[in-house]
Amino acid sequence: MLLFRFVNKVYLRRINIEERTNAIYKKIRHKVDALPRDFQLFLAATFVFGFAQSIVDSTFNNFLNETFSITDFQRGFMELPRELPGFLIIFISALLFFLCSRRQAFVANLLCAFGVLLIGFCSPGFSIMLIWLFIFSIGQHLFIPLNQSIGMELATDGKTGKRLGQFSAVANVSAILGSLAIFIGFKYLNLNFRISYAVAFVAFLTVAILLFLMQKDQPYAAKTKFKLRKEYKLYYWLSILFGTRKQIFLTFAPWVLVTVFRQKTQVLAILLAIGGVIGIFFKPMLGKAIDKLGERFILTAEAVILVFVCIGYGFSKVIFAETPAMIIAFVCYIIDQMLMSVSMARATYMQKIAVVPEDVAQTLTMGVSIDHVFSIGVAVFGGFVWIKWGYQYVFLLGAIIAVVNFFSALRVKTR
Repeated sequence: MLLFRFVNKVYLRRINIEERTNAIYKKIRHKVDALPRDFQLFLAATFVFGFAQSIVDSTFNNFLNETFSITDFQRGFMELPRELPGFLIIFISALLFFLCSRRQAFVANLLCAFGVLLIGFCSPGFSIMLIWLFIFSIGQHLFIPLNQSIGMELATDGKTGKRLGQFSAVANVSAILGSLAIFIGFKYLNLNFRISYAVAFVAFLTVAILLFLMQKDQPYAAKTKFKLRKEYKLYYWLSILFGTRKQIFLTFAPWVLVTVFRQKTQVLAILLAIGGVIGIFFKPMLGKAIDKLGERFILTAEAVILVFVCIGYGFSKVIFAETPAMIIAFVCYIIDQMLMSVSMARATYMQKIAVVPEDVAQTLTMGVSIDHVFSIGVAVFGGFVWIKWGYQYVFLLGAIIAVVNFFSALRVKTR
């Protein structure tokens, strides 16, 4: 009798859990179905793009180290072909003037797809790989400003920060899945880099198709592509600071984990997954905070936090023993993933100060080109500093940039 009651209780609890799960699923499905078609397509594209990008981010530094055994200087110099498309993007965007932003985003993801496929399957040497990396990077950098501008187009008035935060959170969820897939695959299933990049190819191709299915918007006139306005000079300066700060962490932070702390592919994958889980909650909150507290508060707070992240990342091994230093480096790596999301504040700041609406997408693209002029230089210079004085001083440079960024962000004003 007691056994029967226990089994019945477990069965009823299971039914209750299933009913709750179905109710939650129906609620989410109802909300998604109520969204406009273009919104649904872009949401799906954002999800798949996050998955594909996570696969590349989780594996690329280990791919370089294990496949080509490059030096620290080569790792810094490699950013020249990798980041050069970021500088050239304003010219590439102008060449595609006859395409609307959504069709340009389609082209961008086609380049990402075939670039990553060639990296994985047609790279007999480091020099050849750099050619394919250049193609992949063109697509990646072309999509960066388009991703933000399309997201803001789909936002309701006064809630652009919230909407960008939601899109970013969706990308985070898929990035977690991509990172976990790499972690499980490399640790337990003998996954290799070729298979990883074949999966990424299919994912980027899917993103391109989803974006192509979106309704076309109007392309902007070619003559406005290169316009620089004095009203946006602070935005350009913030883009320069972001480019230099970003490059230090994109290039040298994972390289420290791989070469200084000797971490494998699955460790970087799990760190990205942890950052992704935190980002699910953090990024929507950040978007709301931008709307509520303003861009100046968010950008100055980012600069303060970044000073401590740079010091922790660069000098943890000097101050602490191996294990605590490694944990501090892990924490700094995750925090910096979160801080990258503050680019939303720069985008919404640009939207608020725009003289005319069509300036937004074009100036965001111009910002990407401007920041890459300096990010290329800091990558090569950082490689020289690493060899001459040690990686610690690369991050000391990052801390100095963060201080300059703090005082620059104090000048941000919006209507």
